Amino acid sequence: MKTFTKQEIAKLEHLYKINLINSVTGLKSANLVGSISNSGLVNVSVFSSIVHFGSEPPLLGMVFRPTTVARNTYDNIKENEFYSINHIHQSIIKDSHHTSAKYPFDVNEFEQTNLEEEYKTDSYIPFVKNAPVQLLMKYVGEYNIQENGTILMLGEIQKLYVQDSLIHTDGFVDLAKGNVVAINGLDGYVKTELIERLPYQRPKKQQV
Repeated sequence: MKTFTKQEIAKLEHLYKINLINSVTGLKSANLVGSISNSGLVNVSVFSSIVHFGSEPPLLGMVFRPTTVARNTYDNIKENEFYSINHIHQSIIKDSHHTSAKYPFDVNEFEQTNLEEEYKTDSYIPFVKNAPVQLLMKYVGEYNIQENGTILMLGEIQKLYVQDSLIHTDGFVDLAKGNVVAINGLDGYVKTELIERLPYQRPKKQQV
């Protein structure tokens, strides 16, 4: 088994190192975050750092790299608080990945790809059309990670849109059925497959 010490990792070539460290953490969620500035400039960008932080209230977190350079999504959310999270499915992988390109603030990534904007009747926030799961989010707070200058932003789900066929009778959302993909590392997109659902686990009874 290949072994890397902390010191050896620090000396690795930059691209090799970020690929290595981003891959070993395991599969991550693949989402497109839609946002809009107060002046009406639309942005959509791929994120692999969205994490569940609780169901009551329903909180999700996502990580932003240091804002020493322009972070259009971050700036938009800080301006008007609302944004959308949209699950990436198999047929839009390449266009979704292209949104990671560093376009100027005034360029709408929807217009640079085949992704389509969708607006709900009661919202001005851009969603990704045909995404099997769409969430309307509201900014609730952020935490600065001093160790590396990143920002953990927390948002609360305001509305949840899910394709009917994905929801089980107990509320479980079958993402594999919606062809939702996951991300391995920075640029590896993988299929998801539901293998098995297991019941709530309790401690085994100890024999006397």
